[in-house]
Amino acid sequence: MRTDTGEIIHLEDYRPTDFVLERVDLTFELDPTETKVEARLIFHRREGVSADAPLVLDGDELKMTSLLLDQEEITAANYDATEHTLTIRNLPVTAPFEVTITTELNPEANTTLMGLYRTSNVYCTQCEAEGFRRITYFPDRPDVLAVYTVNIIADKATAPLLLSNGNYLGGAGMGDGRHFAAWFDPHPKPSYLFALVAGDLGIVEDTFTTMSGREVALKIYVEHGKEPRVLCDGCAEALDEVGRGTVRPRIRSRHLHDRCRFRLQHGCHGEQGAERLQRQIRSRRSGNRDRCRLCQYRGDHRA
Repeated sequence: MRTDTGEIIHLEDYRPTDFVLERVDLTFELDPTETKVEARLIFHRREGVSADAPLVLDGDELKMTSLLLDQEEITAANYDATEHTLTIRNLPVTAPFEVTITTELNPEANTTLMGLYRTSNVYCTQCEAEGFRRITYFPDRPDVLAVYTVNIIADKATAPLLLSNGNYLGGAGMGDGRHFAAWFDPHPKPSYLFALVAGDLGIVEDTFTTMSGREVALKIYVEHGKEPRVLCDGCAEALDEVGRGTVRPRIRSRHLHDRCRFRLQHGCHGEQGAERLQRQIRSRRSGNRDRCRLCQYRGDHRA
C-alpha cells in the first residue's frame, strides 16, 4: 500500500488522459484468499494524442495473472508492470480497443480496508479515494468516467447476497454450489464510487414513490440480529431523507427515477458514499450530533 504523500496537481498543470475510457466490464469470482478479478476495459485514443503514446494505468500491490489486447495475449516486450503502474505500448491509433486484465486478490489478508477486503465473513470494497487500483490496474482518476457492468460469482451458502452499483440485471445458481448476480450502472462514474458487497446479511426496507408515480424500494442491509439497531432515529431518518431526496435533490429529480432500488449497507468497518449521507443528515441537526453515533452506512449508490 502506498504510504507516500500524494502529489499536488495545480489547475494550470491539469491535462486529460491520453485515452478515453468508454466502458468497464468486471467479473469477480469471490474467494476468501484467492479472488479472481477480470476487468475488460474499452478505450480509444484521444484526438490529437501521439500515435506512440502508451496507455498508463494505476495499480497498488496487484498480482496480475493475464493481460490481453482484443483477446490476444500481449507480449512482454509491449508492456511494463511495476508496483504502481501498468504501461502498455503499441496500441491502435484510431480504432477502439479492449484491454483485459486478470488479477488475483486475497481479501482475507487485506487489512488496509482499501480495495476489496473481507470482514465478519462479508466481502466489501472501499475505493475512495484511490482504493480501486488495489482491485485492478485502472486509470484511477476522478475525471475518468465510465459505465460499469459487474458480474459477481460467489459461494451461495456463505454469500447469498451479491450487491453492486446500479440496476440488478439478474442472477442464478451455477450448479456447483456457487451463484452469480449481474449489475449495470448506466450513469458514468469515477472508479472511487464503485462498490461491491457480498455476504449473508439481514435487511430493513421501505418504499418511496417518485413524482412520476414510480415506486422505488429503499433497503438497508445489516448483519443478522442488528436490525433493531438500524431502526434508531438516525437510520430511520436516513431512509426518509433518501426517499424525499432532500439530501441530494438530484436523487429525486433524476437518478432515483431510473432505479428500481436504492440500497445501503450498514457496517463493513469502512467508510464510503453512504457515510457522507449520514454526516449530511447529522450536520442539519442542532444539538443532536450524538444521536445514532454507532451507525455507519455503506452505499452501493451514486447519490
